Amino acid sequence: MKTIRKAGLIGGTSPESTIVYYRRIIEGIQRVKGETILAPLVIDSLSSYRVFDYFQAGDFAGLTDYLAASVERLAAAGAQFASLTAQTPHVVFNELAARSPIPLVSSVECTRQELLRRGVKSVILLGTKFTMESDFLVGPLRAAGIRVSIPEPAEMELIQQRIAAELELGIVRDKTRQEFVGIITRLVAAEAAEVVILGCTELPLLLDDRHTLIPCFDTMDAHIETLVQVALGEAEV
Repeated sequence: MKTIRKAGLIGGTSPESTIVYYRRIIEGIQRVKGETILAPLVIDSLSSYRVFDYFQAGDFAGLTDYLAASVERLAAAGAQFASLTAQTPHVVFNELAARSPIPLVSSVECTRQELLRRGVKSVILLGTKFTMESDFLVGPLRAAGIRVSIPEPAEMELIQQRIAAELELGIVRDKTRQEFVGIITRLVAAEAAEVVILGCTELPLLLDDRHTLIPCFDTMDAHIETLVQVALGEAEV
């Protein structure tokens, strides 16, 4: 029987998404190997607020150092590959991967590949302000021929505030859901998008297909499935 590769997770960005990654990787391994088999896994917990501070200061070198130190700790703990558990820090994924002693699995690449597999041509992107404004996710999607629509600046500010002050703390409010649905509804009418990308790993706490006019695409789904496949030796990084 193949040995299950030990996964490393850069967690804490946020705790809510880290819990989802941990639980679903365990469950994914069990679906294949049996319910008594637990995936070898190690987590290094960071702070989403410190990540936000690096972004606000424009200190991407500092962010890379912060994440690279985490990868080093994961590798020292025996992780054979690693992953971020948040979308926003992927802005420095290439720099981080170049410094990493172990392979890293990109959520951006998993998202791109899955949207192409589904034949999606037009999306709405919701996420942190940094994710919506930056090119690290939008760029690869547009390069793949996928049209990406993002909210207006004032809407992005509102989304960022709600993520930082509510969702990062596990707080889910119906009023916030209504605000987000209103933004999505406006963009659907204006852009005729096919799906809305939940490009922050806390957004599935708030939104799913029951709430929106078009299907939601949770970036964690394809990412976690790939992590399970890598752990099982069914995919390479």
